[in-house]
Formats: sequence, structure tokens, C-alpha cells
Amino acid sequence: MTSVPTLGPLRVAKVMARLGIAESKRTAGLGSRQRSELWNYLLNREGGVAPGRLVVMAGPTAVGKGSVSACIRENYAEIYLSVSATTRPPRPGEIDGVHYYFVRDDEFDRMIETRELLEWAVVHNSFRYGTPRPPIDAALEAGKNVLLEIDLQGARTVKGELPSAILVFLLPPSWEELVRRLTGRGTEDPADQARRLETARVELAAQDEFDYRVVNTEVAAAAREVVELTALPSHRP
Repeated sequence: MTSVPTLGPLRVAKVMARLGIAESKRTAGLGSRQRSELWNYLLNREGGVAPGRLVVMAGPTAVGKGSVSACIRENYAEIYLSVSATTRPPRPGEIDGVHYYFVRDDEFDRMIETRELLEWAVVHNSFRYGTPRPPIDAALEAGKNVLLEIDLQGARTVKGELPSAILVFLLPPSWEELVRRLTGRGTEDPADQARRLETARVELAAQDEFDYRVVNTEVAAAAREVVELTALPSHRP
């Protein structure tokens, strides 16, 4: 509640008391009546515009997260794709502001200090990645569904910050196919490939933490399945 613009601690306390919700309650612990009344309050406050849904997609290296995101960007204009910031250099064909915001280390430090990042992490013991929060908040408040494509550590952080987010784990058809995709793209040397594959084993072991799993056998089909998850009810039974 306190993350909603113009709702400070005092106003939140009054609203919670009026709705009969204890301050210690978490969203997942609300009863059906409480959930309904809270939802109606937020709808009325926003002039009847329901907030958008947030879907967080993560998965192991080389599983095809970028390809699935690109497919969604090209074919599903109703979905707002968050653009991450990173300190790594662009790969061939990547465009600043479209695929990532490519920033220097000092700029990334500034974004951390000013709390502009919803989450950030060091990935593969090398470069930092982070999710700028202001564009996400604006899109959700305008009723747009938002997709984040981030790493496992970032997905955990977002779920802690925004419990209503849907976590989707993108899987390869098999381990052998994952290895083939990684070695076939030719963007890492053998040592980096080995390090990324070791990280992938750890990431695959965490898939049960996610709400849904999507197997990326074919990019268009996987993209469609991810988009369909934005239409799910806010709270799973």
C-alpha cells in the first residue's frame, strides 16, 4: 500500500482500519472478502483503471530468453517489455535502449544510490545487470501488463518487492540442447562457456521456486504461452 503514489503511512493505516485488515497481514494471507474490498478500493482510487500485471521471466543462460522477449516485442504491442541496464558491452546487433541500456560502472553506481533500480545483481561473476523501476511503475499504473526478462537472483528480489508478480521459468527442451545453443552462438570463449554452464545447472535446480514453467522448444509458441500468463487472475488458488 505504501508503494502507491500519495499513500503515506498515516493514510495507509486509516484505509487498512476501514477495510478491516490488520497491519501485519500480507497480501497472500488476505481472505476473499478482504481481497475484494482492497481491490475495489484501489480500482475506485485509480478511476476504474485496473493496474497491469507483472510477469517475470527467468531461466538459465542460452535458454533463449532474449529470443522469446524479442518475439513478444515484435508481435504483442500490448505488453510493455522492461529494458534492463547492464555494464557489459553490447553484443553484435544489440541496440542501446532497445535490448539493454548499456551504461558505465559509475552510472550504474548512481542508479543504485538513487534507488532507481528495482533489483540488480552481478551475473556470471562479471557484469552487473539491473531493472530500472520508474518505467515499470508508470506502465503498471496505466493498466499495461509488464514483462521482465531477468536472472534468477533478480526474479527472487522482484517477488519479494512485488508479491503479486507472476514468476515464469523458461526451460530448454533438454540439457543437450542448452549446451548446443550456448556453444553455437559463439559469443563466449571456452572458459566462459564452462562457467555459464555450471551456473545453468544451479539455476535449473531452482525452477520449483517459480509459479509456472515454459519449455522453449519453439520461440513463437513459448512467447505466446508467456503472454497468456498475463491474463491469469491476480491470485492463484
